[in-house]
Order: sequence, then C-alpha cells, then structure tokens
Amino acid sequence: MMQRRRWKLGLVRKLLLCAIGGIGLLALLYAHVRVSPSSEAANLPDSYKLPIQQEIGFQKLGGERRWKVELVSPYLSKTPLPARKLDGATVVLELNKLWKPPPNRDYVPCVEPSPTYTLPEESRGYLLVHTNGGLNQMRAGICDMVAVARLINATLVIPELDKRSFWLDTSNFSDVFDEDYFISSLAKDVNIVKKLPKDLANATRAVKHFRSWSGIDYYHNEIASMWVDYQVIRAAKSDSRLANNYLPPEIQKLRCRACYEALRFSPRIEAMGKLLVDRMRSYGPYISLHLRYEKDMLAFSGCTHDLSPEEADELKTIRENTAYWKVKDINSTEQRAKGYCPLTPKEIGIFLTALGFPSNTPIYIAAGEIYGGDSHMADLQSRYPLLMNKEKLASAEELEPFINHASQLAALDYIVSVESDIFMPSYSGNMARAVEGHRRFLGHRKTISPDRKALVHLVDKIWNGTLKEGRKLSIRVSEIHKSRQGSPRKRKGPISGTKGTDRFRSEEAFYVNPLPDCLCQKEKSTMNTSVIIR
Repeated sequence: MMQRRRWKLGLVRKLLLCAIGGIGLLALLYAHVRVSPSSEAANLPDSYKLPIQQEIGFQKLGGERRWKVELVSPYLSKTPLPARKLDGATVVLELNKLWKPPPNRDYVPCVEPSPTYTLPEESRGYLLVHTNGGLNQMRAGICDMVAVARLINATLVIPELDKRSFWLDTSNFSDVFDEDYFISSLAKDVNIVKKLPKDLANATRAVKHFRSWSGIDYYHNEIASMWVDYQVIRAAKSDSRLANNYLPPEIQKLRCRACYEALRFSPRIEAMGKLLVDRMRSYGPYISLHLRYEKDMLAFSGCTHDLSPEEADELKTIRENTAYWKVKDINSTEQRAKGYCPLTPKEIGIFLTALGFPSNTPIYIAAGEIYGGDSHMADLQSRYPLLMNKEKLASAEELEPFINHASQLAALDYIVSVESDIFMPSYSGNMARAVEGHRRFLGHRKTISPDRKALVHLVDKIWNGTLKEGRKLSIRVSEIHKSRQGSPRKRKGPISGTKGTDRFRSEEAFYVNPLPDCLCQKEKSTMNTSVIIR
C-alpha cells in the first residue's frame, strides 16, 4: 500500500515537471515568434510617438557630434523567424549569408591632409554657386565647388539650392544642411561665408558655365584668370564640373572630407532620420529599397512597361512639355531590353524572392510617391507584407515640417538607406550612386546592384512560360549578382574607345566609389601588433 502511494506521488511529480517544462517552452517560443508576418503587417500602429524635446540631445563621441534619441518601448515586434520547411540550423546559415556584408579587406577612410597641406591662401574673390538637380546631384556639386574654391583661391558663398527643378522645392541651404558645421569643419581648407559682403552685392559678376569634368589646369588658368576683371564669379551650374580622376591627391581627399564629414544634414533632419532608422531596426535587419518607380523618373526615361495606355500617355506628355529634357521620342521596349529602365515593383519582388529573402523581410521603401500607387505595388506587397516608408513609420504631425520639401524628404530616405543592413536600388540614379559611395566609405556595407538587363530577360522568360520561379532561377540570379554586392574595388575608368565628353561620361563617378583616393588598406604586421596604412 505504501509502495503504491509512493509510486502515485512520483508519477504526479513527473507530470508536474513535464507541465512546467512545456509551459516554459511555449513561453520561449512565444517570445521569439509572436505573430505571423501577414498579421503583424495588418496590425501595425500608424506611427510611433516622436520623443519630446527633452528626450533628444547632442552627444559627443570621439570628437564627433551624434544624435542621442531615447525611444519609448517599440510597438513593433522583432522580425519573426522565416516560415520555411528547413531545419533551424540551415535557416540560420542561409539568413546569415544573405545579410552578411562583403569582406572590406581592411580598407578604412584616409582623408586627413598631408603634413605639407597649407591653410587657404588669401582670397582673390568670391565664388557664388547655383546648384542644380535633386538632393544628391546638388550634394555632389556642392562638394566639387568646395574643391574648386580651393583651386582658384576663392571665398565660397554658401551655395544656393535649386528651386526650379521638377520638384520646385523652396528649401534653403540651412533648411537641408547644418550650415554652421559646414563652414567650421572646412575652415582649414576654404574660406566660406553665408552671404556676399554688402559692398559687393551690386558688383558686376561673371556668370560662367564651368566646363564639365574639368581638371586642375582649366581652373588654374581659364577660371582663375577671371579675377583680373571680376571680384565675383558665379557658377551657373554645379553638377559634374570637376573631373573624376587625375586630380591632386589633396583635392580628392578634400572632396571626401566635404562630402562625408562636413556636409551633414540639419539637426532636425538628422534627428528625424535617426528616429526612422531606430523604428526600422525594431524589426531586426532591414533592406532599404530605393524604388525609383516615380513619375519624374519614368517620364524622363520613357519607360512604360506594365503601365496602362493612359499612364503611358501621361508620361509622354510630361516629357514633351519639359523643355530641358532633350530626348522626346523613346522606344520603351528597347530601353528596357538594354537595362536602361528602373525595375518595376513586380520585377523587384521576383528578384528578392530569387535571392532567397523570406516573405517577412522588413523593407524600407526609399522613394517619393510610387507611380500608380497600390495598383503597381500589389505584387511586391503580397510577397513582402512588411513594406515600410516614412508615412508608415511616422505620423503626419511628425512629417509635417518636411512636407512639400522634396530635398528634405529625400534626406530622410538617404539617412535610412546609408544606415540599412542592405541597400538595393532599382535604378542607378543620383540617389543610388550617392548612397553606394557613402556605404563604401563607411566600410563597404552590403549594397546589391541589380543587373537590370539580365533580370528583365529572365523575367520575360517567366511571363512567357519558358522559365518558372524556383531553384533554377535562384541559382541563376545568385550567380549573376555574386560580384555585385559592394565589395572593395578601384573606381572604374572610361569605356575603351570612347572620346571627348562620352569618355568622361562613361567613367564611374568619384562619389560612387572613393577608392583609391579616400580609402587606405590596413596591413597587420606579422612581427608585431602594429598596423601599417598604405
């Protein structure tokens, strides 16, 4: 009798232990996988609350000012584990491979001036600059004009931003960039003032279209000689006025200091951008997709694939009515076949799936208004429900200061893209090139550059029924893009056989890849722990 009672007590004890273990296991699983991707996307809150003024402040780290943002507990859960019929170890290995950045081969920024570098010489006059284009076109032009001012011994007046482009943005320099920091950080390189002195406000000035892709001799001779007759020179445009290659090393380093250190965004933009980054990071690793499927890009490129006849006609009308777009008659089918068109949202969805990204991958859409809206985003949205953008991550009140200012909104996308785990552009435009170059400078962060010509060929096979999505497509796509992920390489020179302007135009732009001018390779000595920079 006593033995039977002990047996029953032992059985009860074992059952209780099993129950407790089961509850613990369920709790652990619940902590890691809260909801499925589709339900998570459907139940997202409209926005986070922007931290109150006391929660945002400056923080000095390593001599560099950074924003410190104290966030409330995020509403969004971490990225759920991918729902795939593979064992856990295989899934982890595949995901690690997808998100892993390319080896940086120990390249680090080396933009400090040499010991022989001197302070700016006495100014011979003032350089006024009218920038042109969108945000990133203007950024590159501003940095080039810093170098030009150094070359011709000019005092640079804070550049005027383009207010007449397609976006009609009224922003001033100080609305987009940290003006005081820009001036102070370049004080040892170039004299910079906010305004032209009053006594020169009405002075006769030379208005000059600086020759595109010009070298040091052009600026030393032709432009600097104008100081004999003028105290003020105005550059009518700023884009592509300086050569990509064969400039003095000190000038190349100055361009990088201007672009990647001095020309940072205004405190308000930087704070909001970092906040968007934190909100995306609440999902875990994320892709920033620069989806250049916007009205201006499609109208300019003449790409109408997968659009309705009415949409195609609207874009053609825009192109014909934009005077400074010189090419009017464009064959869309030929453009796309040559890889000259932005990938459509549907093509991007096929591409991401073929690369192996699971359906719950968080994706930030770095773009303006997508042409056609939901109708053209439906396929990508169905594949990847966790599509986010500024409007989903922030409230209307938070974004209100930036609305109707295309350059400021683009600056927010730029910050989120530079900080992303993977950056992917659907088209190689100014934004894509600028972000790629910045990510290379910061350590060759992973940037996947789609081979558009090869991809549209494969996509057409899918639509023609001669190829199916699956393993065969994935192997082919992965093989094509093995060497298109942002690994270190020297900047590409001109295409062989090109001459004149076409030769310069075919070169890889300086700000796309600042190697070798602004990046040096560390070498660890085998004899000791010293590090050699070459």
